[in-house]
Amino acid sequence: MSDVSIRLAGIADRPIAERLWLMFRHDMSEFHGLLPNADGTFRNDRLHMAFSDPDWAPYLLMISDSPAGFAFVRSLNDPTRVLNSFFVVRGARRTGIGLRAVQGIVAKHPGSWEVAFQDANLGAVNFWRRVATEIAGDAWTEERRRVPGRPDLPPDVWISFSTPAERYD
Repeated sequence: MSDVSIRLAGIADRPIAERLWLMFRHDMSEFHGLLPNADGTFRNDRLHMAFSDPDWAPYLLMISDSPAGFAFVRSLNDPTRVLNSFFVVRGARRTGIGLRAVQGIVAKHPGSWEVAFQDANLGAVNFWRRVATEIAGDAWTEERRRVPGRPDLPPDVWISFSTPAERYD
């Protein structure tokens, strides 16, 4: 897909990200049994941080002029960056946009990376293992970590890898 791109989202892009966020949280509600708030929205503290905290970077995934997803990176000033939230709309999944987006984002912020997902989300399990292998070969790790303050939830799966800038330039 030659018409795929990622771009840093600005404040003018926030309404697009908010709409995509609703789709993302709707998809994630399947794995956590969460219902929307009374006004039909979902918890959006990570969305707010992505657009207000200088230690975060929001990216939009685009196919031509259409938004196809987002990626929120946090801990930009730390030794290890975290791909905090990642979403591709269902109509664009299995097209390669997700892998291309992650490769482009890690190239913009080279170094150590972590991403978390849930074991119950089989699509994410397969996707993130494939992404880690594409980016880091066999030099990546996977571990389970308890969700802070949520002993009622199963542990998250965390994948860690590193990448040099020149790998995808």
